[in-house]
Amino acid sequence: MGTHAPKTERAPASRPRIVVLVGLPGSGKSTYLERMGVTPLSSDAVRQLLTDDATDQSIHRRVFAALRYLLKQRVEIGKGVTYVDATHLTPWERRPYIKLGQLYDCSVEALLFDVPMNVCKERNRLRERVVPEDVMDKMAAKMVRPVMEEGFSAITVVRD
Repeated sequence: MGTHAPKTERAPASRPRIVVLVGLPGSGKSTYLERMGVTPLSSDAVRQLLTDDATDQSIHRRVFAALRYLLKQRVEIGKGVTYVDATHLTPWERRPYIKLGQLYDCSVEALLFDVPMNVCKERNRLRERVVPEDVMDKMAAKMVRPVMEEGFSAITVVRD
Protein backbone atom coordinates (compact mmCIF):
# COMPACT_ATOMS: atom_id res chain seq x y z
CA MET A 1 0.00 0.00 0.00
CA GLY A 2 1.19 3.48 -0.85
CA THR A 3 1.27 6.40 1.48
CA HIS A 4 -1.15 9.20 1.04
CA ALA A 5 -0.44 12.79 1.83
CA PRO A 6 -2.78 14.07 4.49
CA LYS A 7 -5.63 16.15 3.19
CA THR A 8 -5.62 19.72 4.35
CA GLU A 9 -8.76 21.72 4.71
CA ARG A 10 -8.63 25.14 3.16
CA ALA A 11 -11.15 27.85 3.60
CA PRO A 12 -12.72 28.53 0.23
CA ALA A 13 -11.17 31.57 -1.39
CA SER A 14 -13.59 34.46 -1.48
CA ARG A 15 -14.84 35.48 -4.87
CA PRO A 16 -12.92 38.28 -6.55
CA ARG A 17 -14.71 41.62 -6.40
CA ILE A 18 -15.09 44.18 -9.16
CA VAL A 19 -16.17 47.56 -7.81
CA VAL A 20 -17.57 49.89 -10.46
CA LEU A 21 -17.59 53.54 -9.46
CA VAL A 22 -20.58 55.57 -10.68
CA GLY A 23 -20.77 59.34 -10.55
CA LEU A 24 -20.40 62.65 -12.28
CA PRO A 25 -17.08 64.42 -12.66
CA GLY A 26 -16.36 66.20 -9.39
CA SER A 27 -18.44 63.77 -7.32
CA GLY A 28 -15.34 62.58 -5.46
CA LYS A 29 -14.65 59.16 -6.99
CA SER A 30 -10.89 59.48 -7.41
CA THR A 31 -10.45 61.36 -4.13
CA TYR A 32 -12.38 58.64 -2.29
CA LEU A 33 -10.07 55.95 -3.69
CA GLU A 34 -6.97 58.02 -2.90
CA ARG A 35 -8.10 58.31 0.73
CA MET A 36 -8.56 54.53 0.82
CA GLY A 37 -5.04 54.07 -0.54
CA VAL A 38 -6.39 52.21 -3.58
CA THR A 39 -4.90 52.29 -7.07
CA PRO A 40 -7.87 51.84 -9.40
CA LEU A 41 -8.14 51.04 -13.05
CA SER A 42 -8.94 54.52 -14.30
CA SER A 43 -10.24 55.64 -17.68
CA ASP A 44 -8.34 58.92 -17.29
CA ALA A 45 -5.09 57.06 -16.55
CA VAL A 46 -5.58 54.83 -19.60
CA ARG A 47 -6.27 57.91 -21.77
CA GLN A 48 -3.05 59.44 -20.44
CA LEU A 49 -1.12 56.24 -21.21
CA LEU A 50 -2.48 55.92 -24.73
CA THR A 51 -2.51 59.53 -25.93
CA ASP A 52 -0.45 61.50 -23.39
CA ASP A 53 -3.66 63.44 -22.69
CA ALA A 54 -6.10 62.36 -19.97
CA THR A 55 -8.81 64.55 -21.50
CA ASP A 56 -8.69 63.02 -25.00
CA GLN A 57 -12.21 61.74 -25.69
CA SER A 58 -11.48 60.69 -29.28
CA ILE A 59 -10.51 57.10 -28.39
CA HIS A 60 -13.33 56.21 -26.00
CA ARG A 61 -13.75 52.61 -27.28
CA ARG A 62 -10.02 51.89 -27.09
CA VAL A 63 -9.83 53.28 -23.56
CA PHE A 64 -12.58 51.02 -22.27
CA ALA A 65 -11.33 48.00 -24.21
CA ALA A 66 -7.93 48.50 -22.54
CA LEU A 67 -9.60 48.97 -19.15
CA ARG A 68 -11.52 45.69 -19.52
CA TYR A 69 -8.35 43.91 -20.69
CA LEU A 70 -6.51 45.09 -17.59
CA LEU A 71 -9.43 44.08 -15.40
CA LYS A 72 -9.39 40.55 -16.86
CA GLN A 73 -5.65 40.34 -16.19
CA ARG A 74 -6.11 41.37 -12.56
CA VAL A 75 -8.85 38.78 -12.06
CA GLU A 76 -6.81 36.07 -13.76
CA ILE A 77 -3.75 36.70 -11.58
CA GLY A 78 -5.90 36.52 -8.48
CA LYS A 79 -6.28 40.09 -7.30
CA GLY A 80 -9.06 40.05 -4.73
CA VAL A 81 -10.62 43.40 -5.53
CA THR A 82 -10.37 45.82 -8.43
CA TYR A 83 -11.89 49.29 -8.45
CA VAL A 84 -12.83 50.75 -11.84
CA ASP A 85 -12.80 54.55 -11.81
CA ALA A 86 -14.88 56.17 -14.56
CA THR A 87 -18.27 57.86 -14.63
CA HIS A 88 -20.24 54.72 -15.71
CA LEU A 89 -23.44 56.74 -15.99
CA THR A 90 -25.72 54.24 -17.73
CA PRO A 91 -26.56 50.54 -17.45
CA TRP A 92 -25.12 50.11 -20.96
CA GLU A 93 -21.75 51.47 -19.76
CA ARG A 94 -21.82 49.20 -16.68
CA ARG A 95 -22.97 46.04 -18.47
CA PRO A 96 -19.50 44.84 -19.62
CA TYR A 97 -18.40 44.60 -15.97
CA ILE A 98 -21.47 42.56 -15.05
CA LYS A 99 -20.77 40.19 -17.95
CA LEU A 100 -17.10 39.92 -17.02
CA GLY A 101 -18.08 39.19 -13.43
CA GLN A 102 -20.38 36.40 -14.58
CA LEU A 103 -17.69 34.97 -16.85
CA TYR A 104 -15.04 34.97 -14.12
CA ASP A 105 -17.32 34.26 -11.13
CA CYS A 106 -16.69 37.65 -9.53
CA SER A 107 -19.04 39.68 -7.44
CA VAL A 108 -19.68 43.03 -9.09
CA GLU A 109 -20.54 45.96 -6.87
CA ALA A 110 -21.50 49.53 -7.66
CA LEU A 111 -20.18 52.43 -5.63
CA LEU A 112 -22.57 55.31 -6.38
CA PHE A 113 -21.41 58.83 -5.63
CA ASP A 114 -24.64 60.67 -4.87
CA VAL A 115 -23.42 64.26 -4.76
CA PRO A 116 -25.54 67.31 -5.66
CA MET A 117 -24.83 68.78 -9.08
CA ASN A 118 -23.91 72.19 -7.67
CA VAL A 119 -21.21 70.54 -5.51
CA CYS A 120 -19.86 68.60 -8.51
CA LYS A 121 -19.74 71.78 -10.60
CA GLU A 122 -17.96 73.74 -7.86
CA ARG A 123 -15.35 70.99 -7.41
CA ASN A 124 -15.00 70.74 -11.19
CA ARG A 125 -14.18 74.45 -11.43
CA LEU A 126 -11.30 73.91 -8.97
CA ARG A 127 -9.81 70.94 -10.83
CA GLU A 128 -6.80 71.02 -13.08
CA ARG A 129 -8.83 69.37 -15.87
CA VAL A 130 -12.15 71.18 -15.99
CA VAL A 131 -15.10 69.53 -17.71
CA PRO A 132 -17.20 72.20 -19.51
CA GLU A 133 -20.45 72.96 -17.69
CA ASP A 134 -22.61 72.11 -20.71
CA VAL A 135 -20.94 68.68 -20.82
CA MET A 136 -21.60 68.25 -17.09
CA ASP A 137 -25.28 69.07 -17.70
CA LYS A 138 -25.50 66.50 -20.53
CA MET A 139 -23.85 63.87 -18.36
CA ALA A 140 -26.23 64.56 -15.47
CA ALA A 141 -29.21 64.27 -17.85
CA LYS A 142 -28.13 60.81 -19.01
CA MET A 143 -27.19 59.44 -15.58
CA VAL A 144 -29.19 56.41 -14.45
CA ARG A 145 -28.70 55.27 -10.87
CA PRO A 146 -27.51 51.65 -10.69
CA VAL A 147 -30.03 49.05 -9.51
CA MET A 148 -29.58 45.48 -8.32
CA GLU A 149 -31.50 44.19 -11.34
CA GLU A 150 -28.52 45.13 -13.52
CA GLY A 151 -26.68 42.24 -11.86
CA PHE A 152 -24.83 43.94 -9.02
CA SER A 153 -24.23 41.96 -5.84
CA ALA A 154 -24.24 45.20 -3.83
CA ILE A 155 -24.74 48.92 -4.33
CA THR A 156 -23.15 51.30 -1.86
CA VAL A 157 -24.09 54.97 -1.89
CA VAL A 158 -21.44 57.54 -1.00
CA ARG A 159 -22.80 60.94 -0.10
CA ASP A 160 -20.89 64.17 0.25
